[in-house]
Amino acid sequence: MFPGAITRKIAAPMLKTSPFHPRTAPLVRAQTWRRWSGYQMASAYDPHPDREYAAIRSSAALIDVSPLYKYRIQGKDAVRLLDRTITRDMTKLKPGQVYYTPWCDAEGKVIDDGTVTNLGGGGYRLTSADSSFRWLHMNAVGLEVEIEDISERVGALSIQGPLSRAILSAATGADLSSLKYFRMIETRVRDTPVAVSRTGYTGDLGYEVWVDAARAVELWDALMEAGKPYGITPTGVWGMDIARIEAGLIMLDVDYFSSHHALIESRKSTPYEINLGWAVSPEKGPFNGHRALAAERKRGPAWGFVGLEVDWDSFERLFRARGLPPQIPNIAWRASAPVYRNGAQVGYATSGCWSPILKKSLALAHLRSPHFAPRTAVRLEVTVEHHRKLANAVVRKLPFYDPERKKA
Repeated sequence: MFPGAITRKIAAPMLKTSPFHPRTAPLVRAQTWRRWSGYQMASAYDPHPDREYAAIRSSAALIDVSPLYKYRIQGKDAVRLLDRTITRDMTKLKPGQVYYTPWCDAEGKVIDDGTVTNLGGGGYRLTSADSSFRWLHMNAVGLEVEIEDISERVGALSIQGPLSRAILSAATGADLSSLKYFRMIETRVRDTPVAVSRTGYTGDLGYEVWVDAARAVELWDALMEAGKPYGITPTGVWGMDIARIEAGLIMLDVDYFSSHHALIESRKSTPYEINLGWAVSPEKGPFNGHRALAAERKRGPAWGFVGLEVDWDSFERLFRARGLPPQIPNIAWRASAPVYRNGAQVGYATSGCWSPILKKSLALAHLRSPHFAPRTAVRLEVTVEHHRKLANAVVRKLPFYDPERKKA
């Protein structure tokens, strides 16, 4: 330090907390906190996610998903803006209906994915994993539309599992059996106004409940009380991560990169390359990337996003050769693992887990054409006692797990 030098401490940016934090924080007994879009959130409430995952598949899990970015879009040209931005046909989205959709850049590469809800009265809510505020404004040039960032003003809880409907019906007094998949209604939980959408990120029967942040704690208390006889369980990201892999649901910055953040071209993906081609409306008018996507639709995608089911006997033999039992983590892994066929690398896995309900080791993977056809035999790289080995695997069409109750 030089004599007379002036020093100044620069404070690190503080993580934000969810509006449900007063209730969730005391429950995180293992202090397994994580960063999610600038928020301090729970990876799990218990030291391990086994009980929380089990709630998703056997009773009901209550998951705080407030860190999602949320935007309210309204005005004369709201539909024009969204139709220009997303890949689905906004003219077909009726009041009370929800779209799941990606949106792309001019080259047809995916920027992000999320939901668009028709709130009625000319208002729409868009949710995204990454900030979309600047992108929406860039596309709104020349349009009469108001874009409002409501991310911190709206709390969101996801209640997922086979008993989620019974709990929400008890809490709202409403008959939710008639609420169709990807539809939304406005109702009340006790005297708290909420919006309930039949959506989620677990591939199971489930709902998301949207509430004014100032009344978030009231909502949490009411749902926990209504759900107590049904075994409702606060659940963190780890439990949800296993469920979303079983459901074949893709995750930004894990299974694909936003084209706005990708450092090299090969990190970018089109909807057809990440199993979202079904969400591209070929008949709609011009939208970002429509020419590039039309050309790709004709020639076929260069990559496919698929499931891999690892052969257990092959996996076990690799560990037995080192005198070890198979090592199975109870949380999902998020790492790049090469995939081979006939001695050549044909792709890579991006995330995977041991599926407690299917009793199988699963992975999500990007494979080059033509190697992504279902039932194709491949080999997945695994590390055994510091050595890279190859386990046998087979390509599966996603989702791995798709219970009838999800859409029934």
